[in-house]
Amino acid sequence: MRSILTVVLLGFVSCGQAQEKTPGERDAPTNSLVEAARAQVGKTTTYDPGYVALKYPGGDLPIEKGVCSDVVIRALRTGKNLDLQKLVHEDMKAHFSKYPTIWGLKRTDRNIDHRRVPNLKTFFKRKGYSLPVTKKKGDYLPGDLVTCTVPPNLPHIMVVSNRKSDQGVPLVIHNIGRGAGEEDALFTYPMTGHYRVK
Repeated sequence: MRSILTVVLLGFVSCGQAQEKTPGERDAPTNSLVEAARAQVGKTTTYDPGYVALKYPGGDLPIEKGVCSDVVIRALRTGKNLDLQKLVHEDMKAHFSKYPTIWGLKRTDRNIDHRRVPNLKTFFKRKGYSLPVTKKKGDYLPGDLVTCTVPPNLPHIMVVSNRKSDQGVPLVIHNIGRGAGEEDALFTYPMTGHYRVK
């Protein structure tokens, strides 16, 4: 009798647990861009904005170093086979006057142009990847790219995750000074751009 009662109770408990939503069950489906961004967490452990001479095309810093844009560059390279170093360089070379001149450059620099968020914003807009910037959490899908301004005036870029906060807000994968990480920061800073790479 005790063994039958134990089985029934265990069955009841396990059914109850199965009905609860775990964080994993709250996740949206993942995609290659999100997976490629998340793969950098624990590998890119420092924020290093230093100028580095890179090979071309396909140049990169050592994986343990980088800035926010390097998370995106690496994710697009691995997840979508898109080399922003080459793509941005070629577009800037052909349309230099369309890009920001805030660094006083007179010509392209394939070592750094693609690592600058204002240049990425220009490139994404020129390619037709722009979407409206809203405060609606449902407008942001896994793999979307979001730019913002970290006070006082630091341009920043993040990858929207498939994971969500308890409030249903998508997390982001980015490097905001501590290496690549995933956190609830989508609406933390003033947003300046929303992009979906096709």
